[in-house]
Amino acid sequence: MLSAIRTARNIALTICALVVASCSPSATESPKAKTEFSIGWSIYAGWMPWPYAQQAGIVKKWADKYGIKINIVQVNDYVESVNQYTAGKFDGVTVANMDALTIPAAGGKDTSAIIVGDYSNGNDGVVIKGGDSLAAIKGRQVYLVELSVSHYLLARGLNSVGMALTDVKTVNTADADIVGAFATPDVTAAVAWNPQLSVMKTTPGAKQVFSSADIPGEILDLLVVDTATLKANPNLGKALAGIWYETLALMQRQDAEGKAARAAMAKLAGSTPELFDQQLATTFLYADPKAAVAATSDAALITTMTRVRDFSFSKGLFGQGAKSADAVGMSFPGGKTLGDANNVTLRFDASYMQMAADGKL
Repeated sequence: MLSAIRTARNIALTICALVVASCSPSATESPKAKTEFSIGWSIYAGWMPWPYAQQAGIVKKWADKYGIKINIVQVNDYVESVNQYTAGKFDGVTVANMDALTIPAAGGKDTSAIIVGDYSNGNDGVVIKGGDSLAAIKGRQVYLVELSVSHYLLARGLNSVGMALTDVKTVNTADADIVGAFATPDVTAAVAWNPQLSVMKTTPGAKQVFSSADIPGEILDLLVVDTATLKANPNLGKALAGIWYETLALMQRQDAEGKAARAAMAKLAGSTPELFDQQLATTFLYADPKAAVAATSDAALITTMTRVRDFSFSKGLFGQGAKSADAVGMSFPGGKTLGDANNVTLRFDASYMQMAADGKL
């Protein structure tokens, strides 16, 4: 089965900042051109095109076109992959939008999101026993991975029915333990992601009362690259965009080749083709680069990231030094910014997706 990607992130941002300072190029250091790069990834349905592309020779094809070498490196623990990127061990990494903001960006690492790959369209959900609607959750203990996307999803769900996080009590539960916990009689509410969520929904008396499908486009899965590295090596961005969209075009096909590609991805994920297809059914892939550019350029993304950063700040995920949710600046296509324009460390860069859309890679 697919392993969980959104693991607990009780990360000390002071340590993160020290790591960035010690392992990343200083602000005054000129970015350097180079020919070999490493991209970290972890298992998740929307990210399986990357290892498949490496296995199928698509990575080499596009890297060769631009005279570079790209290593696609698996890290078994999702948060560890993001930490390693933050520490400078990877040039890029697959990451959810909330974690891109609260780990590298909040830690001071200037990061560019160059591919908006998909959004969770039901992969994350709130389940309860003994109730038919989210309103029934009031006053309950809710088991989830605290300070994760699950926590954010719960907050958004409660807000949709006029409640707040203060109306429930959260119980921090490891993703590896949440299925077993929900199976016990005493646990009547939980938030989880697939594949755990799909198992929990089969528990007698359980009902899903809110999911990421109710907030489409908010839980985004990205490929991010170190901004200085990208600036010095734009061919890396071109090659990565070429790899991504060629692979997605293949996996979307309904013929034998497309089926074989998806089966290979399932195997790389330690899953079966049937389970992998179930994961894809609740993952909205931006297979068309034009759609990805449109989503990245839409004002709705700024609204989403405003919600994400406000939640993150409220939970202390920007570190003790952050005095407001504006502490970490973000930039978007068209020159728009959110937060501190003098401290922009997360950039949504649609230029490489646009090149793919225009056939200019």
